[in-house]
Amino acid sequence: MGDAIIISDVVASHGIAIMSVRKGLEFDSDILSDTRPLHNATTSLINQFGDQIKLLKDPTRGGVASVLNEIARDSQKGILLQEKNIPINVQVKSACEILGLDPLYVANEGIFISIVEGKSAEEALAHLRSQEHCEQASIIGHVVEQHPKQVLMKSSIGGKRVVNMMVGNQLPRIC
Repeated sequence: MGDAIIISDVVASHGIAIMSVRKGLEFDSDILSDTRPLHNATTSLINQFGDQIKLLKDPTRGGVASVLNEIARDSQKGILLQEKNIPINVQVKSACEILGLDPLYVANEGIFISIVEGKSAEEALAHLRSQEHCEQASIIGHVVEQHPKQVLMKSSIGGKRVVNMMVGNQLPRIC
């Protein structure tokens, strides 16, 4: 496999938290925003793995899917995600199902995506998990030569689907 795509923590919490407050939605549990400082985690990652890091990016507007589509388009490489490796809180996943939203397109505020050389990925992941607010970091996929400029996701049941660039706005603008 090629370079690894690492997400620093769970996805979609911020967008669902903001939407639930704005729309007066009540769930059985509190969904909290993921807004938090990332400077310590990113600085530590850069200090430890700087020459193996290809990219650091926040998936705020358009979520993880939009950022990965931009990366695939600009690099002219493919991206293959593993759905089972994408950390999503069960409450957020349930809220997205109820609301008909795809968590990959929901805004985030306190996470980042890093692309790290494949040979250093596991070590970088272990380092990141030792940082505050990154305990649930995960390698969610890889940059590949196949299907250039496209993001594909292997589902938890073994199929593959195209993860397209988001069209329009899934959630009202939150930042």
